[in-house]
Amino acid sequence: MSDVQSAVWRDYDQAGLDAQYNNRKRFPDYIDRFAAWAKWSEGSRAKLTGHLDLAFGDQPTEKLDIFPAAGPGAPLYVFIHGGYWYSLDKSDHSYVAEGMVPHGVTTAVNNYVLAPTGDMDEIVRQNRAALAWLWRKAGDYGYDRDRIYVTGHSAGGHLATMLLATDWSQFGDDLPQNLVKGACAISGLFELEPIYLSYLNDKLKMTAEMAARNAPALQTYGYPASLFVVVGEDESPEYHRQSEDMAARWHALGYPCDYLVPKDLDHFAIVDCLIDPDADLVRAQLTQMEKAFAG
Repeated sequence: MSDVQSAVWRDYDQAGLDAQYNNRKRFPDYIDRFAAWAKWSEGSRAKLTGHLDLAFGDQPTEKLDIFPAAGPGAPLYVFIHGGYWYSLDKSDHSYVAEGMVPHGVTTAVNNYVLAPTGDMDEIVRQNRAALAWLWRKAGDYGYDRDRIYVTGHSAGGHLATMLLATDWSQFGDDLPQNLVKGACAISGLFELEPIYLSYLNDKLKMTAEMAARNAPALQTYGYPASLFVVVGEDESPEYHRQSEDMAARWHALGYPCDYLVPKDLDHFAIVDCLIDPDADLVRAQLTQMEKAFAG
């Protein structure tokens, strides 16, 4: 950190702020993680029943995959991938279905336009459109539209939380305002001003107004959805601060919130376990889903 005169965000100068959010530099084995996720996901698609590349909108990026649980009426678990809004793909994350489907949970993984092709407004809109489509298509794919839960990792954690702040009437009068019953944000991002001020905005091209408009920390939440905030022990101080502040915001609203810091896990390793139906984080999410659906 530097003196206040050269600070660009809180007490961080430009280099310090960039370092807080440069996960690829902080955890250089990310390349191996990405390769493993892609390989696991290829195997998952080969072994699981899946409805792939379902179009939920007119844009080429508006596609999702559904991996159904056995039997009708299963809850729906939606996973939103990370990649700082500019990288990765749903095809890298099919593996999360292996953790949930054995528990009788239908799993969906969606895509969305990536920056800089699309801006943050459009990225958020496409994720909302995906959930509206999933609610309407529940009868076609055999899950319970009244039990929808969303999990996102990193940028996906931001998007999952933004879904809780959605005015669903803008996507149709048939949609309930509590369409998403709860969300789990794994190493999520809830304030976008430091992102706007960091090196990441070279790709994201956000304006200050766009960053504020799409920051979960600044939204209005009209119903008491359940929020599960998870952040790896080895994350940067800014990731911990953002997660702590969002959990505090939820508690201040009087809404149900749980907070978890898994030991010895970094920004990328934290989601490796989602392939394992017996993993602690998978079981913790199942518990959170039960609370959300009961609430």
